[in-house]
Amino acid sequence: MATITSLGSGSGLELESLVSKLMAAESVSLTTLQKKQASYETKISAMGTLRSSLAALQTAATSMTPSTLQSASEKFASYTASVTNTAVASATASTGAVAGSYSLEVSKLAQGQRLTGGVVASSTTSITTNGGTLTLSLGSMNASTGNYEADSARTYSIALDAGATLADLRDAINDSDAGVTASIINGTNGAQLVLNGPEGNNSVMRLASSVTTDPDTLVQTNDISGVNYDPDVSGSQDMTQSLAALDAEFTLNGIAATSHSNTVTGVLEGVTLELATTNIGSATTLKITEESTTNLTKALEAFVTAYNSSQTTMSALGAYDPETKVAGNLQGNSTLRYATGQIRQTVFSATSGNASSSYQTLSNIGVTINSSGKLEIDSTKLNAAIKADSNTVSNLVANVGEAFDTTLTNLMDTDGSLTIATKGLTTTVDDLEKQQTKLQERLDAIETRYRAQFTALDTLVASLTSTGDYLTSFISSLSSN
Repeated sequence: MATITSLGSGSGLELESLVSKLMAAESVSLTTLQKKQASYETKISAMGTLRSSLAALQTAATSMTPSTLQSASEKFASYTASVTNTAVASATASTGAVAGSYSLEVSKLAQGQRLTGGVVASSTTSITTNGGTLTLSLGSMNASTGNYEADSARTYSIALDAGATLADLRDAINDSDAGVTASIINGTNGAQLVLNGPEGNNSVMRLASSVTTDPDTLVQTNDISGVNYDPDVSGSQDMTQSLAALDAEFTLNGIAATSHSNTVTGVLEGVTLELATTNIGSATTLKITEESTTNLTKALEAFVTAYNSSQTTMSALGAYDPETKVAGNLQGNSTLRYATGQIRQTVFSATSGNASSSYQTLSNIGVTINSSGKLEIDSTKLNAAIKADSNTVSNLVANVGEAFDTTLTNLMDTDGSLTIATKGLTTTVDDLEKQQTKLQERLDAIETRYRAQFTALDTLVASLTSTGDYLTSFISSLSSN
């Protein structure tokens, strides 16, 4: 609304105050709409609070639901692995492992190939005049042909500048991400480059430097001296092999197996072995143990916490305090009542599906509702149930999770009652905003009309007052004459 503070200055009448009072009366309808909109916006915010609480409950519920092709028992199972003779190996187990005992006998440990270069004066000795490229390959010896086969995915080009030293080559190899460790040992006779390759006979090293051909003599020389090595050559070379690349060899329950690394995966599903030493003729025991209590209890506790939190939220939103006469933001709301009823109904509607078991519902495994409508867990009863029939209890908990996931999806999906109710409230707010816009335009027109009328009145009264003052002065002057 426009404000003209000079209104009434000509006549001396309190016209500005009169306009304000008239507009206050005219604006009662607008104020009513604004209060109504604020009320609906409060409900929308409350619906958001309700949705957040239910979403947290759904997250807890889905954490109890097995994935596709996974059983409930597999969902909650956890595994531990132990080796009787810890000097031989250590072990860890994860999903996919199978409980049981296995005899383990290690006959050979995996080791990486070691190559030692020739003696040079020192680590600062130049090994290339004009620079060049060293190609470092990792591969294996073909069992049929006996020939070396490089792995193209593990072939690295290492470039050296003119005048590069042995130390420069060491650093370049270590920076190549080839998995080869290069070091320099300064012995009695001088410095020698030592290369240690990754474990396994699939990581045999080959090193070949780029070659320069003399245009006159056609003699070829290596651009980098003293570092060439070819596994196919049996004679004297720049580097000598001091350790051969080997695979680990062992047996599980008498079944032979090999691994390129002493960290063994895939041989026994879900189990990782760390081989440390051999024990030929003295097998040790690898034991895999399955346990369901921990994961199942954690999942159920998280669900109960989320359920109780949602009950607290819904109770507060729908509450009414007769003493303070303060109501929750969704007090009497049908959507809140429906959601509350659906969730409470779902608690004990899901069963284990095993009619022959005494563990049919949550109450059978120690989960009950207290007088406040909150869930409580009797840990002693729960643990006893898991110990007695872990499969049935796992199925029960998984079924509860699935039932709640379905119920909450139906409430919060695009066509769910919570979503529809929120959309309805939003539409109402939009309509109220449009009504206010139209009403404000009408009020602005009314105020403009009032101000025009009172401005005319102000001008008229000011004119009459001026004329009266003139006449008074004129009559006064006649009397004095």
